[in-house]
Amino acid sequence: MYSIEALREAGITDFRIVVGDTAPEVMAAVGDGSRWGIRVTYLRQDAPRGLAHAVHIAEDFMAGEPFVMFLGDNVLKGGVADFVRRFRETRPDALILLSRVPDAQRFGVAELRDGRVVRLVEKPEVPPSDLALVGVYLFNHRIFEAVRVIKPSWRGELEITDAIQQLVDWGYTVEPHLVEGWWKDTGKPEDVLEANRLLLDTIEPRVEGEVDASELSGRVRIGAGTRVVRSVVRGPVVIGEGCEIEDAYIGPFTSIGDRCRVRGSEVENSVILEGCVIDRVGVRIDGSLLGRGVVLERAPDRPRAISLVLGDQSRARIV
Repeated sequence: MYSIEALREAGITDFRIVVGDTAPEVMAAVGDGSRWGIRVTYLRQDAPRGLAHAVHIAEDFMAGEPFVMFLGDNVLKGGVADFVRRFRETRPDALILLSRVPDAQRFGVAELRDGRVVRLVEKPEVPPSDLALVGVYLFNHRIFEAVRVIKPSWRGELEITDAIQQLVDWGYTVEPHLVEGWWKDTGKPEDVLEANRLLLDTIEPRVEGEVDASELSGRVRIGAGTRVVRSVVRGPVVIGEGCEIEDAYIGPFTSIGDRCRVRGSEVENSVILEGCVIDRVGVRIDGSLLGRGVVLERAPDRPRAISLVLGDQSRARIV
């Protein structure tokens, strides 16, 4: 939900969320947006036809207004409020965010000359620079004109880089902005864990649940309705609402979603989504990702080591 919170902090309250095969999961997680004080309209993309195609299907709902395009798997330190403010003040046709990366071939890449954007290319084999396009873009109505004239790439998709390049070729103003803080594209499990560590480093402690015969240290955030009993929690840690943590160790850099139950187990440096159960697992869960509704329990034989990436509604027996 980081992207929603970042946009809300920037003063944006009207959302269009483009969804595909995971529409039910996204809609269940976000709902109507009322918990953030936003309005949400869902737009269905029938196939992965590219980011520019996502812009195209949103055109009728934008009413010619400027907008922010935020790819949901991106995390930026400090959010996007400053970029939105700059866009409103300078009024370019597009504002793109860039970050220096060592592996630019994984991203859309920008080439600048005298501070101006001259070329953009999507996932080049030989990148023209180390300036990766961060997955946050600010556009006015000109982008819809560009999307209508570009052709599908070799991947069969309408690329947002091609649409922005079209704006450059037409002489419209495309303003680059170099991101100074950290940025993570969480496309891989290790990126999710690193983004989790970076975000947890910024939290302030707050305990709204019940803590009984337990030890808390460091920056710990515990949600309302959660019970922590006979456990040790060493921050930075976030535990959501309605959880039960009993006879457990929750180590640094762990995020636990709502309605989870951890009993007789140790968890550290992991992301546990809502509705999970970790019950008396006889080894520390470390560097792991657990999807929604995962049940992780110990089999009769004692396990030796474990590292997991489990999808939604999974069930695993540790042997």
